Amino acid sequence: MYVYLYDNFLRQKKYLPTVKAMETRLTDFGIAGKILRLQKFTNAESIVKEEIERGATTIVIVGNDETFGRVLSRAATSNTLFGFLPIGPDNSIADVLGIPVGEESCYILSKRRKVSLDVGWFNNRYFVSQLHIPLGDIRVEYDDKFAVMSINGGLELVVCNLQPFTWKQKGKNDFVVHPQDGKLEAFLRPVLKRSILGKPIFEEPSIFPFEEMVVTSDKPFLVEADGKKSKETKITIRLAKKRIQMIVGKERQF
Repeated sequence: MYVYLYDNFLRQKKYLPTVKAMETRLTDFGIAGKILRLQKFTNAESIVKEEIERGATTIVIVGNDETFGRVLSRAATSNTLFGFLPIGPDNSIADVLGIPVGEESCYILSKRRKVSLDVGWFNNRYFVSQLHIPLGDIRVEYDDKFAVMSINGGLELVVCNLQPFTWKQKGKNDFVVHPQDGKLEAFLRPVLKRSILGKPIFEEPSIFPFEEMVVTSDKPFLVEADGKKSKETKITIRLAKKRIQMIVGKERQF
């Protein structure tokens, strides 16, 4: 049995034709199912567990990158198969998974091509897309071998799992952090100096894979993972032992 978790933004008039076309296509493929609508404070973990107990065999997330991260960061421990039907903008994860945005994603779902996805973990929380620490006074240690400290005014850190991160450089090739190669990928950008107006001037960024990273600071720093924000003074980041079973397209990027 299929259960479809719709993000609340899909109620907007501009998305209704696409949603209707997708529902028709799912019926044609014989994989229509129960529809549940997610609200802002919906507990995705409890919903997924309840539906599995009622006989659900496939949980399908319908929405965008934010929807994907919000559901799977809570339901990562659920023993079931997940699918994804991306709609609208902000769908970089769909591209990584080889899933087209819109109606054609139903075809990918019907084929049920399955892979195991890595799950990131930090401080007893899962993340499946990306973890971001904005520019701040932090110390980064990884794999018990290397340490980086902010000297001239801070570091910016991005850790990618499923969602790629691109830093555009004027006149140079873009830096792209690619996900899902058996390790987490980190993008680290130190401040070289500050301009007369106090604007940070960054050093060349570093991109590297790692297995475990510890980030600390003498004062709380902001952490954003899968859309959820918190203030921390120390976090440990690693790949979780749990892996998510996901339906993907043959054009996936890993």
